[in-house]
Amino acid sequence: MRLPEGRLTRSVLIYAGAVGCGWIGSLINLPLPWMIGALVFATGLSLSGVAVRVPQVTRPVGQIVIAGSVGLAFTAAALESVAQMFVPMVLAALATLAAGFVVAWVLTRMTPVDAVTASLASIPMGPVESANLARRYGVSPGPVIFTQTLRIMALVLLIPPAVLYFNGGMGRGDSVLRAMHWTAPGATLLIALAVAGAYLMKAVRLSNPFFLGPLAASAVASAAGLPVTAVPYVILAGAQVLLGVWLGAAMDRELFRRAGGFVAAAVASTLLMIALCVGMALAMAAATGHSWSTMVLAFAPGSVTEMALTAKILQADIALVTAFHLVRIFIILPTAPLFTRWVAVLARRDT
Repeated sequence: MRLPEGRLTRSVLIYAGAVGCGWIGSLINLPLPWMIGALVFATGLSLSGVAVRVPQVTRPVGQIVIAGSVGLAFTAAALESVAQMFVPMVLAALATLAAGFVVAWVLTRMTPVDAVTASLASIPMGPVESANLARRYGVSPGPVIFTQTLRIMALVLLIPPAVLYFNGGMGRGDSVLRAMHWTAPGATLLIALAVAGAYLMKAVRLSNPFFLGPLAASAVASAAGLPVTAVPYVILAGAQVLLGVWLGAAMDRELFRRAGGFVAAAVASTLLMIALCVGMALAMAAATGHSWSTMVLAFAPGSVTEMALTAKILQADIALVTAFHLVRIFIILPTAPLFTRWVAVLARRDT
C-alpha cells in the first residue's frame, strides 16, 4: 500500500483513517475508542510497510489536552485522600521496580540478550529514556525500544477493556467522558494553564514536561478552586487520536524486523510484567480496601494517561490512580542511571 508523497496529504489521509477507526470503536462501545482505534490503524499501516510520519508536535498537543483534563480530579479533598496513601504508593513503585528485575532475569533466560538490555527493556521507563541509557552503556537500543513500546501498546489495548469488562461497565464505552461538564471560559483557562505548565516544566528540563506540566498546572488550579472546566468532548477525542497515531507509528516494520527472534520473548515478558502488576494490585486492594479496578489501573506499568481516562469512565478515583503512576515515575526515572550502572557492573563480574 502506498500513500501520496505530499506530507500534508499523507498526514490528512492517516488521520482520516485513524478517526474512522475511532468512530467504529465508539459504535461498538470500546473504552477510549478514539485512542484504541487510532492505535490499531496506525500500527497496521506501519507494519504493512507504510511510513506513518506525522508532525512531532502532535504528541505534545495530545498530552497537554489529556493531562490538563486528568488534573481536574485533584481537588482539595482528593489531595487529602491521596496523601493518606503515600506509603502504599512508594511500596507499589518499589514492588514494580522489583518485578521489572524479575522479568529482566526471565528475559535473559529466554534470549541471548545481556543483563543491561534486559533490564532497560523490562523496567517501565518509556522508550526514549530507556533508549538513551542503552546508548550510554553501549548496548543496542533496538530491543529496548521495541519492548518498551510493545508494553505501552499492550497496556492500552488490554487493560481498559479488561477492567471495564470485569467491572460490568463495557456498555458505557466513553459515555462518561462525553458527559463531562465544560464551559468555554473554563476550558480556555484550563488549556492556557496547561500550556504554561508544559513550557515551564520544559524550561527547567523536567522529564516528560508535556504531561507533568499540564497535570501540575491543572491540579493546582482545581485544588485552588479556580474556574477551570473540562474541554469539549471532541477536543478530548482528538487528543486521543493524536496519541494513538503517534504510538502506532512507533511500531514500524523495520523495528519489528530488527527485533527478529526477540519478538516472542518480548511478548512473553510483557505479559508476565502485566500479570505480576495485576497480582500486586489485587493484593494492595485487599490490604487497603480500595476497589480492585482502581488498584489495577494504579499498578499498570505505564500509560498513566490511558489509565486515568479509564478511571474516569469507571468513575473511580482518578487522582489516586494518577498519583500512583506519578510516584513510580519520580522514583524510577531519577534512579534509572544508578541501577543501570549497578546491573552493568554486576554483569561484568559474571563474565
